[in-house]
Amino acid sequence: MNSVSQPLQRLHRTTLAVLGSVAVSLVLVACGGGGTVPSTGVQLRALSSEFTSRKAVAYSPFRSGDRDTETITAAMVKEDLDLLLSGGFTLIRLFDSSDKVAKLTLQVIEDNKLDIKVMLGAYILSESSPSLTATQKANNMAFNAAEVARAVALANAYKNTVLAVSVGNETMVSWSFVPSTPAVMAGYLKTVRSQITQPVTTDDNWAFFADAPASITDVIDFAAVHTYPLLDTVHLPGKYDWQQTSVAAAARAAAMADASIDAAKSDYNAVRSYLDGKGLGAIPIVIGETGWKAVASGGETSRAHPVNQKMYFDRLATWAAAGKTGAGPKNIFYFEAFDEPWKQGDDKWGLFNVNRQARYVVQSLYPASRWEPGAYTAADALYYVPVVANPTITANRYSAYTEAATSGEAKPAEVAVWNAWDGGKTAAAPEVGTSAAPTDPSKGIEITPIPAAAGWGWGLALQLPTTSDNLGNFANAGYLNFSIKTTYPGKLEVGFFTGSVADGSGYDVYLPIAPGEYGYMNDGNWHQVSIPISAITPKGAMAFGMTDASKAKLDLAKVTSPFVIADRYANTGKAANSNHTTKISVDAVYWSK
Repeated sequence: MNSVSQPLQRLHRTTLAVLGSVAVSLVLVACGGGGTVPSTGVQLRALSSEFTSRKAVAYSPFRSGDRDTETITAAMVKEDLDLLLSGGFTLIRLFDSSDKVAKLTLQVIEDNKLDIKVMLGAYILSESSPSLTATQKANNMAFNAAEVARAVALANAYKNTVLAVSVGNETMVSWSFVPSTPAVMAGYLKTVRSQITQPVTTDDNWAFFADAPASITDVIDFAAVHTYPLLDTVHLPGKYDWQQTSVAAAARAAAMADASIDAAKSDYNAVRSYLDGKGLGAIPIVIGETGWKAVASGGETSRAHPVNQKMYFDRLATWAAAGKTGAGPKNIFYFEAFDEPWKQGDDKWGLFNVNRQARYVVQSLYPASRWEPGAYTAADALYYVPVVANPTITANRYSAYTEAATSGEAKPAEVAVWNAWDGGKTAAAPEVGTSAAPTDPSKGIEITPIPAAAGWGWGLALQLPTTSDNLGNFANAGYLNFSIKTTYPGKLEVGFFTGSVADGSGYDVYLPIAPGEYGYMNDGNWHQVSIPISAITPKGAMAFGMTDASKAKLDLAKVTSPFVIADRYANTGKAANSNHTTKISVDAVYWSK
Protein backbone atom coordinates (compact mmCIF):
# COMPACT_ATOMS: atom_id res chain seq x y z
CA MET A 1 0.00 0.00 0.00
CA ASN A 2 4.66 3.28 -3.76
CA SER A 3 8.50 5.45 -6.03
CA VAL A 4 11.49 7.97 -8.32
CA SER A 5 14.73 7.59 -10.27
CA GLN A 6 16.06 7.61 -13.77
CA PRO A 7 14.48 5.27 -16.32
CA LEU A 8 16.19 1.92 -16.65
CA GLN A 9 18.31 1.36 -19.71
CA ARG A 10 16.64 -1.47 -21.57
CA LEU A 11 18.76 -4.24 -23.12
CA HIS A 12 17.05 -5.80 -26.15
CA ARG A 13 17.34 -9.51 -26.72
CA THR A 14 16.56 -11.52 -29.78
CA THR A 15 13.29 -13.36 -30.19
CA LEU A 16 15.18 -16.62 -29.79
CA ALA A 17 16.50 -15.53 -26.40
CA VAL A 18 13.02 -14.58 -25.25
CA LEU A 19 11.63 -17.98 -26.22
CA GLY A 20 14.51 -19.67 -24.48
CA SER A 21 13.80 -17.83 -21.22
CA VAL A 22 10.13 -18.74 -21.37
CA ALA A 23 11.04 -22.39 -21.93
CA VAL A 24 12.97 -22.61 -18.66
CA SER A 25 10.57 -20.48 -16.61
CA LEU A 26 8.32 -23.37 -15.62
CA VAL A 27 11.15 -24.98 -13.68
CA LEU A 28 12.39 -21.69 -12.25
CA VAL A 29 8.99 -20.60 -10.93
CA ALA A 30 8.49 -23.92 -9.19
CA CYS A 31 11.64 -23.35 -7.14
CA GLY A 32 11.05 -19.71 -6.23
CA GLY A 33 12.26 -17.85 -9.29
CA GLY A 34 15.67 -17.08 -10.66
CA GLY A 35 16.68 -16.85 -14.28
CA THR A 36 16.64 -13.88 -16.58
CA VAL A 37 14.04 -11.26 -17.41
CA PRO A 38 13.88 -11.54 -21.20
CA SER A 39 13.33 -7.88 -22.05
CA THR A 40 16.28 -6.55 -20.11
CA GLY A 41 18.59 -9.43 -19.32
CA VAL A 42 18.35 -8.62 -15.59
CA GLN A 43 19.41 -11.63 -13.53
CA LEU A 44 16.54 -12.47 -11.17
CA ARG A 45 17.34 -13.18 -7.54
CA ALA A 46 15.57 -16.36 -6.50
CA LEU A 47 13.41 -16.50 -3.40
CA SER A 48 15.14 -18.70 -0.85
CA SER A 49 13.65 -21.96 0.39
CA GLU A 50 13.41 -20.25 3.79
CA PHE A 51 11.10 -17.66 2.22
CA THR A 52 8.89 -20.10 0.35
CA SER A 53 8.60 -22.79 3.05
CA ARG A 54 7.69 -20.71 6.10
CA LYS A 55 4.17 -19.81 7.24
CA ALA A 56 3.81 -16.09 6.56
CA VAL A 57 1.84 -13.26 8.16
CA ALA A 58 1.83 -9.46 8.04
CA TYR A 59 2.86 -7.84 11.31
CA SER A 60 2.29 -4.45 12.91
CA PRO A 61 2.85 -3.85 16.64
CA PHE A 62 0.43 -0.96 17.24
CA ARG A 63 -2.27 -1.50 19.85
CA SER A 64 -4.07 1.84 20.22
CA GLY A 65 -6.25 4.12 18.14
CA ASP A 66 -3.37 6.53 17.58
CA ARG A 67 -0.30 4.88 16.11
CA ASP A 68 1.53 8.18 15.70
CA THR A 69 1.80 8.83 19.43
CA GLU A 70 1.91 5.25 20.70
CA THR A 71 5.17 4.10 22.22
CA ILE A 72 6.28 0.66 21.06
CA THR A 73 8.65 -1.22 23.37
CA ALA A 74 10.91 -4.20 22.84
CA ALA A 75 8.82 -6.11 25.39
CA MET A 76 5.66 -5.53 23.33
CA VAL A 77 7.34 -6.75 20.15
CA LYS A 78 8.83 -9.76 21.97
CA GLU A 79 5.39 -10.75 23.25
CA ASP A 80 3.97 -10.52 19.74
CA LEU A 81 6.77 -12.46 18.10
CA ASP A 82 6.69 -15.19 20.75
CA LEU A 83 2.99 -15.64 20.04
CA LEU A 84 3.55 -15.87 16.30
CA LEU A 85 6.51 -18.19 16.70
CA SER A 86 4.60 -20.61 18.95
CA GLY A 87 1.87 -20.80 16.31
CA GLY A 88 4.34 -21.58 13.56
CA PHE A 89 4.31 -18.16 11.89
CA THR A 90 8.00 -17.71 11.22
CA LEU A 91 8.01 -15.32 8.25
CA ILE A 92 6.64 -11.82 8.86
CA ARG A 93 6.08 -8.90 6.56
CA LEU A 94 6.93 -5.44 7.89
CA PHE A 95 5.46 -2.42 6.15
CA ASP A 96 8.23 0.11 6.69
CA SER A 97 11.87 0.56 7.67
CA SER A 98 11.29 2.93 10.57
CA ASP A 99 13.34 2.85 13.74
CA LYS A 100 10.08 2.68 15.72
CA VAL A 101 8.92 -0.59 14.17
CA ALA A 102 11.26 -2.26 11.70
CA LYS A 103 14.61 -1.64 13.36
CA LEU A 104 13.18 -2.49 16.78
CA THR A 105 11.58 -5.70 15.49
CA LEU A 106 14.77 -6.84 13.78
CA GLN A 107 16.77 -6.09 16.91
CA VAL A 108 14.35 -8.09 19.07
CA ILE A 109 14.67 -11.03 16.69
CA GLU A 110 18.46 -10.87 16.81
CA ASP A 111 18.81 -10.22 20.55
CA ASN A 112 16.54 -13.14 21.42
CA LYS A 113 17.77 -15.45 18.64
CA LEU A 114 14.19 -15.96 17.41
CA ASP A 115 13.67 -18.25 14.43
CA ILE A 116 11.78 -15.58 12.49
CA LYS A 117 12.60 -14.22 9.04
CA VAL A 118 11.39 -10.93 7.56
CA MET A 119 10.19 -9.40 4.33
CA LEU A 120 11.17 -5.82 5.03
CA GLY A 121 9.12 -2.90 3.72
CA ALA A 122 9.96 0.62 2.63
CA TYR A 123 6.90 2.84 2.92
CA ILE A 124 6.70 5.36 0.07
CA LEU A 125 4.58 8.50 0.31
CA SER A 126 2.94 10.09 -2.70
CA GLU A 127 4.95 12.44 -4.87
CA SER A 128 2.41 12.68 -7.68
CA SER A 129 -0.99 13.34 -6.11
CA PRO A 130 -2.51 16.50 -7.64
CA SER A 131 -3.69 17.60 -4.20
CA LEU A 132 -0.12 17.97 -2.92
CA THR A 133 1.33 21.41 -2.44
CA ALA A 134 4.91 22.03 -3.47
CA THR A 135 5.97 21.90 0.17
CA GLN A 136 4.12 18.63 0.80
CA LYS A 137 5.68 17.07 -2.28
CA ALA A 138 9.15 18.15 -1.20
CA ASN A 139 8.57 16.79 2.31
CA ASN A 140 7.32 13.48 0.93
CA MET A 141 10.32 13.18 -1.37
CA ALA A 142 12.65 13.81 1.55
CA PHE A 143 10.83 11.19 3.64
CA ASN A 144 11.01 8.67 0.81
CA ALA A 145 14.72 9.18 0.28
CA ALA A 146 15.36 8.68 3.99
CA GLU A 147 13.07 5.63 4.13
CA VAL A 148 14.85 3.98 1.20
CA ALA A 149 18.20 4.62 2.88
CA ARG A 150 16.89 3.04 6.09
CA ALA A 151 15.63 -0.01 4.17
CA VAL A 152 19.00 -0.51 2.53
CA ALA A 153 20.82 -0.15 5.85
CA LEU A 154 18.54 -2.61 7.64
CA ALA A 155 18.63 -5.17 4.81
CA ASN A 156 22.42 -5.12 4.92
CA ALA A 157 22.74 -5.02 8.71
CA TYR A 158 20.32 -7.93 9.23
CA LYS A 159 21.13 -9.94 6.11
CA ASN A 160 20.48 -13.29 7.77
CA THR A 161 16.99 -12.23 8.86
CA VAL A 162 15.78 -10.05 5.97
CA LEU A 163 15.00 -12.44 3.12
CA ALA A 164 13.42 -9.89 0.77
CA VAL A 165 12.58 -6.20 0.55
CA SER A 166 9.33 -4.66 -0.69
CA VAL A 167 9.45 -1.03 -1.74
CA GLY A 168 6.06 0.69 -1.55
CA ASN A 169 2.63 -0.55 -0.59
CA GLU A 170 -0.37 -0.16 -2.95
CA THR A 171 1.07 2.91 -4.65
CA MET A 172 0.19 2.31 -8.29
CA VAL A 173 -3.30 0.80 -8.24
CA SER A 174 -5.93 3.29 -9.43
CA TRP A 175 -7.44 3.88 -5.98
CA SER A 176 -4.14 4.27 -4.12
CA PHE A 177 -4.12 6.45 -1.02
CA VAL A 178 -0.43 7.20 -1.62
CA PRO A 179 -0.32 7.37 -5.42
CA SER A 180 2.96 7.18 -7.27
CA THR A 181 3.78 6.74 -10.93
CA PRO A 182 5.59 3.65 -12.24
CA ALA A 183 8.53 5.87 -13.17
CA VAL A 184 8.88 7.09 -9.58
CA MET A 185 8.52 3.60 -8.17
CA ALA A 186 10.96 2.10 -10.66
CA GLY A 187 13.57 4.59 -9.51
CA TYR A 188 13.21 3.64 -5.86
CA LEU A 189 13.17 -0.07 -6.69
CA LYS A 190 16.35 0.26 -8.72
CA THR A 191 18.03 2.28 -5.97
CA VAL A 192 17.29 -0.36 -3.34
CA ARG A 193 18.10 -3.31 -5.57
CA SER A 194 21.50 -1.87 -6.50
CA GLN A 195 22.58 -1.68 -2.86
CA ILE A 196 21.40 -5.00 -1.39
CA THR A 197 21.63 -8.68 -2.34
CA GLN A 198 18.13 -9.85 -1.39
CA PRO A 199 15.23 -10.18 -3.88
CA VAL A 200 13.25 -6.95 -4.30
CA THR A 201 9.60 -6.28 -5.12
CA THR A 202 6.77 -3.81 -4.63
CA ASP A 203 3.46 -4.76 -3.00
CA ASP A 204 0.38 -3.79 -4.97
CA ASN A 205 -3.15 -4.82 -5.85
CA TRP A 206 -3.59 -7.64 -8.35
CA ALA A 207 -5.28 -5.26 -10.81
CA PHE A 208 -2.04 -3.28 -11.11
CA PHE A 209 0.13 -6.35 -11.57
CA ALA A 210 -2.26 -7.75 -14.19
CA ASP A 211 -1.26 -4.82 -16.40
CA ALA A 212 2.07 -3.75 -14.92
CA PRO A 213 4.37 -1.73 -17.21
CA ALA A 214 7.81 -2.93 -18.16
CA SER A 215 9.34 -0.15 -16.06
CA ILE A 216 8.22 -2.12 -12.99
CA THR A 217 8.54 -5.71 -14.15
CA ASP A 218 12.09 -4.95 -15.31
CA VAL A 219 13.24 -4.15 -11.78
CA ILE A 220 11.51 -6.68 -9.52
CA ASP A 221 12.58 -10.22 -8.66
CA PHE A 222 9.08 -11.37 -7.75
CA ALA A 223 5.56 -9.92 -7.70
CA ALA A 224 3.88 -9.33 -4.31
CA VAL A 225 0.19 -9.34 -5.19
CA HIS A 226 -2.76 -8.29 -3.01
CA THR A 227 -6.19 -9.88 -3.33
CA TYR A 228 -9.14 -9.14 -1.05
CA PRO A 229 -12.33 -10.98 -2.08
CA LEU A 230 -14.03 -9.75 1.11
CA LEU A 231 -13.48 -6.10 0.20
CA ASP A 232 -14.68 -6.83 -3.33
CA THR A 233 -18.03 -7.90 -1.89
CA VAL A 234 -18.44 -4.35 -0.58
CA HIS A 235 -16.81 -2.19 -3.25
CA LEU A 236 -17.31 -4.42 -6.32
CA PRO A 237 -20.31 -6.56 -5.30
CA GLY A 238 -20.79 -7.94 -8.82
CA LYS A 239 -17.17 -9.06 -9.28
CA TYR A 240 -17.97 -12.63 -8.26
CA ASP A 241 -21.00 -14.52 -6.96
CA TRP A 242 -20.17 -14.28 -3.30
CA GLN A 243 -23.79 -14.55 -2.09
CA GLN A 244 -24.27 -18.09 -3.50
CA THR A 245 -28.05 -17.82 -3.19
CA SER A 246 -28.53 -20.85 -5.45
CA VAL A 247 -27.01 -23.02 -2.71
CA ALA A 248 -29.17 -24.29 0.15
CA ALA A 249 -28.85 -22.25 3.33
CA ALA A 250 -27.20 -25.11 5.23
CA ALA A 251 -24.33 -25.26 2.73
CA ARG A 252 -24.20 -21.60 1.72
CA ALA A 253 -21.44 -20.42 4.10
CA ALA A 254 -19.09 -23.09 2.75
CA ALA A 255 -20.06 -22.23 -0.83
CA MET A 256 -19.36 -18.56 -0.12
CA ALA A 257 -15.91 -19.44 1.25
CA ASP A 258 -15.20 -21.61 -1.80
CA ALA A 259 -16.29 -18.80 -4.13
CA SER A 260 -14.07 -16.33 -2.29
CA ILE A 261 -10.99 -18.53 -2.59
CA ASP A 262 -11.80 -19.04 -6.25
CA ALA A 263 -11.95 -15.24 -6.61
CA ALA A 264 -8.49 -14.91 -5.03
CA LYS A 265 -7.17 -17.59 -7.35
CA SER A 266 -8.71 -15.77 -10.30
CA ASP A 267 -6.87 -12.59 -9.30
CA TYR A 268 -3.62 -14.57 -9.05
CA ASN A 269 -4.23 -16.24 -12.42
CA ALA A 270 -4.85 -12.87 -14.07
CA VAL A 271 -1.39 -11.73 -12.94
CA ARG A 272 0.27 -15.04 -13.84
CA SER A 273 -1.28 -15.01 -17.33
CA TYR A 274 -0.24 -11.41 -17.91
CA LEU A 275 3.36 -11.98 -16.87
CA ASP A 276 3.58 -15.19 -18.86
CA GLY A 277 2.14 -13.42 -21.89
CA LYS A 278 4.90 -10.84 -21.63
CA GLY A 279 7.58 -13.52 -21.54
CA LEU A 280 8.02 -13.08 -17.79
CA GLY A 281 7.25 -16.61 -16.68
CA ALA A 282 10.44 -16.60 -14.62
CA ILE A 283 9.04 -13.99 -12.22
CA PRO A 284 7.42 -15.81 -9.27
CA ILE A 285 4.32 -14.47 -7.51
CA VAL A 286 3.61 -14.35 -3.80
CA ILE A 287 0.38 -13.13 -2.26
CA GLY A 288 1.58 -10.12 -0.30
CA GLU A 289 -1.76 -9.56 1.41
CA THR A 290 -5.09 -11.31 1.75
CA GLY A 291 -7.39 -11.96 4.67
CA TRP A 292 -10.88 -12.06 6.10
CA LYS A 293 -12.41 -9.99 8.88
CA ALA A 294 -13.61 -11.66 12.05
CA VAL A 295 -16.00 -8.79 12.78
CA ALA A 296 -17.83 -6.54 10.35
CA SER A 297 -16.36 -3.05 10.63
CA GLY A 298 -16.99 -1.58 7.18
CA GLY A 299 -20.21 -3.00 5.74
CA GLU A 300 -19.27 -6.70 5.62
CA THR A 301 -22.40 -7.97 7.37
CA SER A 302 -23.50 -11.57 6.76
CA ARG A 303 -19.93 -12.70 6.01
CA ALA A 304 -17.45 -11.20 8.53
CA HIS A 305 -17.35 -13.56 11.52
CA PRO A 306 -14.73 -15.62 13.40
CA VAL A 307 -15.95 -18.83 11.76
CA ASN A 308 -16.03 -17.35 8.26
CA GLN A 309 -12.52 -16.03 8.87
CA LYS A 310 -11.34 -19.56 9.69
CA MET A 311 -13.05 -20.96 6.60
CA TYR A 312 -11.14 -18.55 4.37
CA PHE A 313 -7.88 -19.05 6.28
CA ASP A 314 -8.06 -22.84 6.02
CA ARG A 315 -8.69 -22.69 2.28
CA LEU A 316 -5.78 -20.29 1.90
CA ALA A 317 -3.53 -22.75 3.72
CA THR A 318 -4.46 -25.49 1.26
CA TRP A 319 -3.76 -23.20 -1.68
CA ALA A 320 -0.47 -22.05 -0.17
CA ALA A 321 0.69 -25.65 0.34
CA ALA A 322 -0.02 -26.45 -3.31
CA GLY A 323 1.77 -23.34 -4.53
CA LYS A 324 4.98 -24.10 -2.69
CA THR A 325 5.69 -27.07 -4.94
CA GLY A 326 3.49 -26.53 -7.98
CA ALA A 327 1.24 -24.03 -9.69
CA GLY A 328 0.20 -21.13 -7.51
CA PRO A 329 1.78 -18.46 -5.31
CA LYS A 330 5.15 -19.29 -3.78
CA ASN A 331 3.87 -18.07 -0.41
CA ILE A 332 0.87 -16.26 1.06
CA PHE A 333 1.19 -13.51 3.67
CA TYR A 334 -2.00 -13.52 5.72
CA PHE A 335 -3.24 -10.07 6.67
CA GLU A 336 -2.91 -9.66 9.54
CA ALA A 337 -1.43 -10.96 12.78
CA PHE A 338 -3.17 -8.54 15.16
CA ASP A 339 -6.13 -6.15 15.01
CA GLU A 340 -5.31 -2.51 14.27
CA PRO A 341 -7.79 -0.16 16.00
CA TRP A 342 -6.13 2.89 14.47
CA LYS A 343 -7.57 1.82 11.11
CA GLN A 344 -11.17 2.26 12.31
CA GLY A 345 -13.45 0.71 9.68
CA ASP A 346 -10.55 -1.26 8.19
CA ASP A 347 -9.88 -3.08 11.46
CA LYS A 348 -10.73 -6.63 12.63
CA TRP A 349 -8.56 -8.62 10.17
CA GLY A 350 -6.39 -10.02 12.96
CA LEU A 351 -5.69 -13.64 13.79
CA PHE A 352 -5.51 -12.13 17.28
CA ASN A 353 -7.58 -9.30 18.68
CA VAL A 354 -5.86 -6.15 19.89
CA ASN A 355 -5.47 -7.70 23.36
CA ARG A 356 -3.35 -10.48 21.84
CA GLN A 357 -6.07 -13.08 22.40
CA ALA A 358 -6.25 -15.80 19.76
CA ARG A 359 -9.33 -15.79 17.58
CA TYR A 360 -11.20 -18.94 16.61
CA VAL A 361 -9.20 -19.11 13.37
CA VAL A 362 -5.98 -20.08 15.21
CA GLN A 363 -7.21 -21.33 18.57
CA SER A 364 -6.15 -24.88 17.74
CA LEU A 365 -2.55 -23.62 17.86
CA TYR A 366 -2.75 -22.10 21.35
CA PRO A 367 -3.86 -23.06 24.88
CA ALA A 368 -7.35 -21.96 25.91
CA SER A 369 -5.82 -19.40 28.28
CA ARG A 370 -4.76 -17.41 25.19
CA TRP A 371 -8.20 -17.45 23.50
CA GLU A 372 -10.52 -14.50 23.15
CA PRO A 373 -13.94 -14.90 24.82
CA GLY A 374 -16.64 -16.70 22.89
CA ALA A 375 -17.14 -20.28 21.76
CA TYR A 376 -17.92 -21.18 18.15
CA THR A 377 -18.61 -24.16 15.95
CA ALA A 378 -18.71 -24.46 12.18
CA ALA A 379 -22.49 -24.09 12.38
CA ASP A 380 -22.07 -20.49 13.53
CA ALA A 381 -20.74 -19.31 10.16
CA LEU A 382 -22.69 -16.43 8.65
CA TYR A 383 -24.17 -16.58 5.20
CA TYR A 384 -26.01 -14.19 2.93
CA VAL A 385 -29.78 -14.07 3.20
CA PRO A 386 -31.49 -11.97 0.50
CA VAL A 387 -33.58 -9.11 1.79
CA VAL A 388 -37.24 -10.10 1.59
CA ALA A 389 -39.33 -7.55 -0.31
CA ASN A 390 -42.81 -7.18 1.16
CA PRO A 391 -46.04 -5.86 -0.43
CA THR A 392 -46.56 -2.10 -0.67
CA ILE A 393 -47.74 -0.46 2.54
CA THR A 394 -51.10 1.07 1.59
CA ALA A 395 -52.04 2.48 5.01
CA ASN A 396 -51.77 6.21 5.59
CA ARG A 397 -49.60 5.64 8.65
CA TYR A 398 -46.61 3.34 9.12
CA SER A 399 -45.65 3.16 12.82
CA ALA A 400 -41.97 2.23 13.04
CA TYR A 401 -41.49 2.78 16.78
CA THR A 402 -44.60 3.60 18.81
CA GLU A 403 -46.64 2.11 21.60
CA ALA A 404 -49.92 3.98 21.35
CA ALA A 405 -52.15 2.27 18.79
CA THR A 406 -53.57 4.26 15.87
CA SER A 407 -56.56 3.04 13.88
CA GLY A 408 -55.64 1.80 10.39
CA GLU A 409 -51.88 1.96 10.96
CA ALA A 410 -49.36 -0.47 9.45
CA LYS A 411 -46.46 -1.91 11.44
CA PRO A 412 -43.05 -3.13 10.26
CA ALA A 413 -42.96 -6.64 8.81
CA GLU A 414 -40.78 -7.70 11.76
CA VAL A 415 -39.73 -6.17 15.05
CA ALA A 416 -37.26 -3.38 14.32
CA VAL A 417 -34.17 -3.08 16.53
CA TRP A 418 -31.96 -0.12 17.40
CA ASN A 419 -28.37 -0.60 16.23
CA ALA A 420 -25.56 1.89 16.57
CA TRP A 421 -23.11 2.32 13.70
CA ASP A 422 -19.63 0.81 13.65
CA GLY A 423 -20.77 -2.49 15.10
CA GLY A 424 -22.79 -0.90 17.88
CA LYS A 425 -19.93 1.23 19.15
CA THR A 426 -20.97 4.82 18.38
CA ALA A 427 -24.07 5.17 20.57
CA ALA A 428 -25.85 3.66 23.55
CA ALA A 429 -29.64 3.55 23.14
CA PRO A 430 -31.55 1.86 25.94
CA GLU A 431 -35.34 1.96 26.20
CA VAL A 432 -36.27 3.94 29.33
CA GLY A 433 -39.45 5.34 30.78
CA THR A 434 -37.93 8.77 31.27
CA SER A 435 -37.57 9.12 27.50
CA ALA A 436 -41.25 8.61 26.68
CA ALA A 437 -42.90 11.38 24.65
CA PRO A 438 -46.21 12.85 25.93
CA THR A 439 -47.97 11.47 22.84
CA ASP A 440 -46.59 7.97 23.33
CA PRO A 441 -46.23 7.41 27.09
CA SER A 442 -44.46 4.50 28.77
CA LYS A 443 -40.98 4.34 27.24
CA GLY A 444 -38.71 5.74 24.57
CA ILE A 445 -35.10 5.63 23.42
CA GLU A 446 -32.43 7.53 25.36
CA ILE A 447 -29.47 8.03 23.04
CA THR A 448 -26.01 8.72 24.41
CA PRO A 449 -23.68 9.50 21.50
CA ILE A 450 -20.28 7.81 21.66
CA PRO A 451 -18.31 9.56 18.92
CA ALA A 452 -16.08 7.29 16.88
CA ALA A 453 -12.40 7.27 17.70
CA ALA A 454 -11.70 8.57 14.20
CA GLY A 455 -13.47 11.80 15.13
CA TRP A 456 -16.15 11.73 12.41
CA GLY A 457 -19.19 11.49 14.73
CA TRP A 458 -21.80 8.83 15.50
CA GLY A 459 -24.98 7.18 14.20
CA LEU A 460 -27.95 5.03 15.22
CA ALA A 461 -30.45 3.15 13.06
CA LEU A 462 -33.82 1.51 13.68
CA GLN A 463 -33.35 -1.63 11.57
CA LEU A 464 -35.42 -4.47 10.18
CA PRO A 465 -33.09 -7.45 10.76
CA THR A 466 -33.92 -9.65 7.76
CA THR A 467 -36.56 -7.96 5.64
CA SER A 468 -37.60 -4.65 4.11
CA ASP A 469 -40.81 -2.65 3.88
CA ASN A 470 -42.22 -1.12 0.70
CA LEU A 471 -42.86 2.53 1.58
CA GLY A 472 -43.09 3.74 -1.99
CA ASN A 473 -46.57 5.18 -1.41
CA PHE A 474 -45.03 7.75 0.95
CA ALA A 475 -42.54 9.05 -1.62
CA ASN A 476 -44.47 12.05 -2.95
CA ALA A 477 -46.86 13.08 -0.19
CA GLY A 478 -45.43 11.42 2.89
CA TYR A 479 -43.72 12.62 6.06
CA LEU A 480 -41.20 11.16 8.46
CA ASN A 481 -42.35 12.03 11.99
CA PHE A 482 -40.73 11.61 15.38
CA SER A 483 -40.69 13.19 18.82
CA ILE A 484 -37.41 14.44 20.26
CA LYS A 485 -36.12 16.08 23.44
CA THR A 486 -32.54 17.28 23.73
CA THR A 487 -30.13 20.17 24.17
CA TYR A 488 -27.70 18.64 21.67
CA PRO A 489 -25.78 21.44 19.91
CA GLY A 490 -26.14 22.31 16.25
CA LYS A 491 -27.54 20.14 13.49
CA LEU A 492 -28.52 16.48 13.49
CA GLU A 493 -28.96 14.13 10.55
CA VAL A 494 -32.23 12.21 10.28
CA GLY A 495 -33.67 9.98 7.59
CA PHE A 496 -33.76 6.31 6.64
CA PHE A 497 -31.80 3.54 4.92
CA THR A 498 -32.86 1.51 1.90
CA GLY A 499 -31.55 -1.74 0.46
CA SER A 500 -28.77 -3.83 1.92
CA VAL A 501 -25.14 -3.17 2.72
CA ALA A 502 -24.56 -6.89 2.24
CA ASP A 503 -25.25 -6.86 -1.50
CA GLY A 504 -24.12 -3.33 -2.31
CA SER A 505 -27.63 -1.91 -2.72
CA GLY A 506 -27.78 0.09 0.51
CA TYR A 507 -28.49 3.83 0.41
CA ASP A 508 -27.85 6.35 3.19
CA VAL A 509 -30.75 8.83 2.93
CA TYR A 510 -30.19 11.44 5.65
CA LEU A 511 -31.09 15.12 5.86
CA PRO A 512 -29.19 17.51 8.17
CA ILE A 513 -31.68 19.61 10.16
CA ALA A 514 -31.00 22.64 12.35
CA PRO A 515 -33.00 23.86 15.33
CA GLY A 516 -36.06 25.70 13.99
CA GLU A 517 -36.45 23.43 10.94
CA TYR A 518 -39.41 21.05 10.53
CA GLY A 519 -40.42 21.53 14.18
CA TYR A 520 -37.07 20.50 15.61
CA MET A 521 -35.80 22.45 18.63
CA ASN A 522 -32.94 21.69 21.03
CA ASP A 523 -34.31 23.56 24.06
CA GLY A 524 -34.67 20.52 26.32
CA ASN A 525 -38.43 20.12 25.75
CA TRP A 526 -40.37 17.58 23.69
CA HIS A 527 -41.06 18.57 20.10
CA GLN A 528 -42.63 16.71 17.19
CA VAL A 529 -40.65 16.82 13.98
CA SER A 530 -42.32 16.26 10.60
CA ILE A 531 -40.13 16.20 7.50
CA PRO A 532 -41.47 15.64 3.96
CA ILE A 533 -40.04 12.44 2.49
CA SER A 534 -39.51 14.44 -0.69
CA ALA A 535 -37.09 16.67 1.24
CA ILE A 536 -35.05 13.70 2.43
CA THR A 537 -34.80 11.55 -0.70
CA PRO A 538 -32.54 13.96 -2.64
CA LYS A 539 -29.93 13.29 0.03
CA GLY A 540 -29.78 9.63 -0.99
CA ALA A 541 -27.69 10.29 -4.07
CA MET A 542 -25.43 7.24 -3.88
CA ALA A 543 -25.44 3.79 -2.38
CA PHE A 544 -23.16 2.73 0.42
CA GLY A 545 -19.65 2.44 -1.03
CA MET A 546 -20.63 3.86 -4.45
CA THR A 547 -18.55 6.45 -6.26
CA ASP A 548 -20.66 6.95 -9.39
CA ALA A 549 -23.85 8.93 -8.74
CA SER A 550 -25.16 8.11 -12.23
CA LYS A 551 -25.73 4.52 -11.10
CA ALA A 552 -27.83 5.48 -8.08
CA LYS A 553 -31.20 3.72 -7.89
CA LEU A 554 -32.75 4.71 -4.58
CA ASP A 555 -35.75 2.43 -4.03
CA LEU A 556 -38.34 3.14 -1.33
CA ALA A 557 -39.75 -0.32 -2.00
CA LYS A 558 -36.86 -1.70 0.07
CA VAL A 559 -36.61 0.35 3.25
CA THR A 560 -34.56 -1.64 5.74
CA SER A 561 -34.10 1.10 8.38
CA PRO A 562 -37.21 3.30 8.57
CA PHE A 563 -35.44 5.75 10.89
CA VAL A 564 -31.84 6.86 11.31
CA ILE A 565 -30.44 9.61 13.51
CA ALA A 566 -26.79 10.60 13.35
CA ASP A 567 -24.21 13.34 13.46
CA ARG A 568 -21.46 12.99 10.88
CA TYR A 569 -19.58 16.15 11.68
CA ALA A 570 -18.55 16.79 8.10
CA ASN A 571 -22.24 16.89 7.13
CA THR A 572 -23.52 18.98 10.04
CA GLY A 573 -20.77 21.57 9.97
CA LYS A 574 -19.01 20.55 13.16
CA ALA A 575 -15.26 20.25 13.46
CA ALA A 576 -13.74 16.78 13.48
CA ASN A 577 -13.34 15.37 16.98
CA SER A 578 -16.12 17.60 18.32
CA ASN A 579 -17.12 14.65 20.52
CA HIS A 580 -20.56 15.85 21.59
CA THR A 581 -22.18 13.39 23.98
CA THR A 582 -25.35 15.25 25.03
CA LYS A 583 -28.24 12.81 25.50
CA ILE A 584 -31.09 12.72 22.98
CA SER A 585 -34.53 11.24 23.74
CA VAL A 586 -36.49 9.91 20.74
CA ASP A 587 -39.97 8.40 20.62
CA ALA A 588 -43.09 8.02 18.45
CA VAL A 589 -41.39 7.38 15.10
CA TYR A 590 -43.79 6.95 12.17
CA TRP A 591 -44.35 7.71 8.49
CA SER A 592 -47.59 9.40 7.46
CA LYS A 593 -49.53 10.69 4.46
